[in-house]
Amino acid sequence: MAWLLRLRASLGRAREAFSAVGRLGRAGRPLTPEFWDELEETLILADFGVPTTQKIVSGLQTVAKQEDWKTTDQVVARFRKDVERFLTLPAAGLRLDPKPAVMMIVGVNGSGKTTTIGKLALRLRNEGRRVMMVAGDTFRAAAAEQLAVWAERSGSELIRGAEGADPASVVFDGVRAAKARGIDVVLVDTAGRLQTKTNLMEELKKMRRVIERELGVPPAETLLVVDGTTGQNAISQAKLFNQATELTGIVLTKLDSTAKGGVLVAIVDELEVPIKFVGLGEMPDDLRRFLPAEFIDALFEDATPLASTDGSVKKEQQIPQERYS
Repeated sequence: MAWLLRLRASLGRAREAFSAVGRLGRAGRPLTPEFWDELEETLILADFGVPTTQKIVSGLQTVAKQEDWKTTDQVVARFRKDVERFLTLPAAGLRLDPKPAVMMIVGVNGSGKTTTIGKLALRLRNEGRRVMMVAGDTFRAAAAEQLAVWAERSGSELIRGAEGADPASVVFDGVRAAKARGIDVVLVDTAGRLQTKTNLMEELKKMRRVIERELGVPPAETLLVVDGTTGQNAISQAKLFNQATELTGIVLTKLDSTAKGGVLVAIVDELEVPIKFVGLGEMPDDLRRFLPAEFIDALFEDATPLASTDGSVKKEQQIPQERYS
């Protein structure tokens, strides 16, 4: 519950945006064409994006007609469930088999990749797993040094190459060493590349091919680290990285009072890639598994919590998995 309170405090702007939706559904307000226009505008301002907004509004309109809804509070009640449904995807947990489970961590400059790797390593080490970090960002010396600090802090092993070395060759060395040493999980750091740079995306593809050639399978995870304050730009990042590296999950960092929150729904909707972790700060335990019900509780101030204290969803309030097409 302490984490939920902290999450609520961090989502100031996002809660404002979702509260605006709640105000549209005040009890007894008749359902009119003007309401649907207001709802669409509110969702776009909350960073849901146009395609996802239109899909949600269209779906709500269909259900409203089928069930003969008369007031806006019926729409808002269903909207909350729909947001959770959009955020709930299978394969939301980390894939840790076969061993060594290699995870590529990708993202743009400043998104928090290296720090995320460090926090993730601590989680895995606390679960009793042997962890190796691979310094695939060979273009920035500080990146390898930062990774070395996290390796020492977490008790993880570290493989790094010379500054300016071919990142794929460093990954090759890391995977070979992990196989020889009986490592459980390999966390591969990558350069803070701009998503519009074709040559850098090709480099990611090369690293992925090296991993697949050495293990006989693709990386267990390819996680995109996204700065929660970047809004709609996060969607373009996610699309381009997904084309290059076939993302398996999103890690949302820097969730603070400037993040609107709707972009989470848009990313999951457009890519069908689950959000696996959220981060709220720089402390080692500030990286938490993403639970849709918990996130919704944090966004809707007057909501009865859906998540129980152990993070599971109460049985009577589980949401079916069907999604609007």
